[in-house]
Amino acid sequence: MIGAASGLAIEVAVRALLTPSVLASRWLLPQTRFGDHGDDVPSFRRSPSVAAKILLDEVFFLSEVLSARFVGGGDHGRVRDEIAGALALYHTAGWLAEPSGYFPAPPPLRPRALRDGTLLGRRYRHLEFASEYAPHTGEPGGDRWQARSANRTAHAWILEHPGKPRPWLVCLHGYRTGSALTGFLQFSPRWLHESLGVNLVLPVLPLHGPRASTWRSGEGMISGDVLDLVHLQAQAVWDTRRIVRWLWQRDGMPVGLYGLSLGGGVAALAAGLEPHLSCVIAGMPMVDIMGLVHYHVPGFVRLLAERVGISFSEIARLVRVISPLGVAPRVAPHRLFVFGGTADRLVPPAQISALWRHWGQPRIAWHDGSHTSFSIERAVSALVAEALTTTCMAAA
Repeated sequence: MIGAASGLAIEVAVRALLTPSVLASRWLLPQTRFGDHGDDVPSFRRSPSVAAKILLDEVFFLSEVLSARFVGGGDHGRVRDEIAGALALYHTAGWLAEPSGYFPAPPPLRPRALRDGTLLGRRYRHLEFASEYAPHTGEPGGDRWQARSANRTAHAWILEHPGKPRPWLVCLHGYRTGSALTGFLQFSPRWLHESLGVNLVLPVLPLHGPRASTWRSGEGMISGDVLDLVHLQAQAVWDTRRIVRWLWQRDGMPVGLYGLSLGGGVAALAAGLEPHLSCVIAGMPMVDIMGLVHYHVPGFVRLLAERVGISFSEIARLVRVISPLGVAPRVAPHRLFVFGGTADRLVPPAQISALWRHWGQPRIAWHDGSHTSFSIERAVSALVAEALTTTCMAAA
């Protein structure tokens, strides 16, 4: 116990010493890193309100630097071996050349429980089902992933109108959220469910909410265990596709996806696998993992990782299997929608424009805000309303 406490104290001290360097690398590098992303992205308007929004992003980033758990030095060899093993498996299977083959069609969803609940005066139903996701045979990190028992049960919060069937919008949350409360705050039921009139399903993504392995939602996603991140994305898409198909079979009504950040990337990936989605809205989508690493991780930290044998070029090849940029969209262009903030400091605008180009330049909306300010941006609500009405998901 004393040894564990000492190790934790040393880790906290090291992080405290490194934090100023990490933050300095974000603020002292040329502003092109944050403010100029080419002709695809409009420049953000500098103002006190935009500065305040940026500050919220930076506070969140700082909290991750200080508190997120990462793999220790003793795990570097294992991580190297897992990356090498996965690359060999994916190459042999042909998934590096054709990532869509990595995602098998899931079996039908069979609810385990469907319980009534109330939150903030609003009634909802809590869907629970066995995920049934399993890594591929022989896939590195698979046994470790499956050992997370809570993660094997999938959950979703459902808001359904009484009476005749209505279209469904599956809302995929962002990193560190996943409870019914945070879901209601991110995807306003008063607006989407009551004003626009759609039924809502809010799935819980792997390692989040009641599926978390620790008290903190999302813990382990960015630990440095690369294969954990791969399995998380694969399971998230697996569970999402099962929910979508269950809704189709349930009442035959149109189903759309609306994802934010982590959930935006999952929604975008699903658009390359499920052709019959009525609309897909990718908000601030995480689509390029290595792009985020180069954006957020200082050069000296990446150099240290390379010196212990963690090859970023190999990781880039590996994680392309789970990137929306590796699969062509199977949903019609007029049913695809993207939005992002020009001052986003967590998922940079370059990620949003990359997906927009990959999708053939569908409808896109930019707002003068950051990652954490999306819920108060008029451009976002206007785009979501447009997406749902033009695709006949909601009444005009």
